[in-house]
Amino acid sequence: MITGCLQKKNGYYYAVLYLKVNGKRKTKWIATKLPVSGTSERKAQKALDEIRMQYELQGETNTRQESAEAVLAKSCPTEAQAPFADYMVKWLNSVRPSIATATYQSYSIMMKARVIPYFTASGIQLGSLTPQHIEDFYQTILDDGYTTNTVIHYHAIIRKALQSAVKKDILAKNPADQVERPKKNVFHGSFYSEDEMLDLFDAVAGDPLELCIKIAAYYGLRRSEVLGLRWDAIDFDKKTISISHKVIEANVNGKYVPVGEDVLKTKSSFRTLPLIPAVEELLLAEKERQVKNRRLFKSAYCRDYLDYICVDESGKILRPNYVTEHFGWVIRKYGLRKIRFHDLRHTCASLLLSNGVPMKQIQIWLGHSTFSTTADIYAHLDFSAQEQSAATMGAMFQRKEVSAE
Repeated sequence: MITGCLQKKNGYYYAVLYLKVNGKRKTKWIATKLPVSGTSERKAQKALDEIRMQYELQGETNTRQESAEAVLAKSCPTEAQAPFADYMVKWLNSVRPSIATATYQSYSIMMKARVIPYFTASGIQLGSLTPQHIEDFYQTILDDGYTTNTVIHYHAIIRKALQSAVKKDILAKNPADQVERPKKNVFHGSFYSEDEMLDLFDAVAGDPLELCIKIAAYYGLRRSEVLGLRWDAIDFDKKTISISHKVIEANVNGKYVPVGEDVLKTKSSFRTLPLIPAVEELLLAEKERQVKNRRLFKSAYCRDYLDYICVDESGKILRPNYVTEHFGWVIRKYGLRKIRFHDLRHTCASLLLSNGVPMKQIQIWLGHSTFSTTADIYAHLDFSAQEQSAATMGAMFQRKEVSAE
């Protein structure tokens, strides 16, 4: 007797039959063409019974047909029978035109670092992938000393790839949906005090990174946003600076080169802020310096990046990796407390908080998509808010003295 059940998929009822082919259990999905919306379970159950009955009546003929399908599958594998590692590579290539360069770069690095080596060694097929396989993979990441945040990144890419397989009817369901997403590890970035920032500013005076570092510190910009600043983003008449472009380092024909694009992390990352006088002074000086360098270098001056603000003496745009490496070198050379270039962003937020700027204003200044993002990262630094809470609570539960008449 053939058993089966009803399943819902893509808004329709499917009859799922459990067959035996050559002594092995086989699951077969058959479309009933009945939409879940507007179809009673009784009607769907009746359709299941009819389909099940048809297969029982076919009997041996049906078994031979299933056996032939199995032989054909071995000689001409379906996508579900392809190695999961191969599917992930194919999926990444298919989505490349629709995602930002930085996103593709990140996905590609993750694939090469862990996904492909692990699942190639395991030999697991796409259709055989189970939640346990995925959990075992995540455990190897944690065993190597990485935090749950790293696992979350891998979970996102694997789930997204598998969801594509579900939409294309390669898989009936997404096994990653049955894997519990790890809790995010709370990260608190390092930051400098006001005095430490003044020491840093003294250290980078005249340095090739002086402008980058000071803009990052004043505005809390990401590295890609600083390098993506162009002269048309500065309105010297209206005294504004607009963040609408970024520069990343991408692999182009096997070589890592700076690439500019009008795609920021979130919609809120696109923002226009007041031009701080100290920054305006730096920008005007940089403008003069670039004019002088063009005259000095003449034809040797690179004219591919005339629109960009952060360039070297020969006009070439600063490489993101160079910024990171040179910043670390400056920190070591002058014996300053070790922080990352990105920690200038955290420093900006912490100094704004300590000077009484509301969290909502800091959200806008940094370009966070939601208030909760800013609060999650910086609420522990908002000591003024804690003092206000303490003062409020301290004034409570006090008996009022009754004056004697």
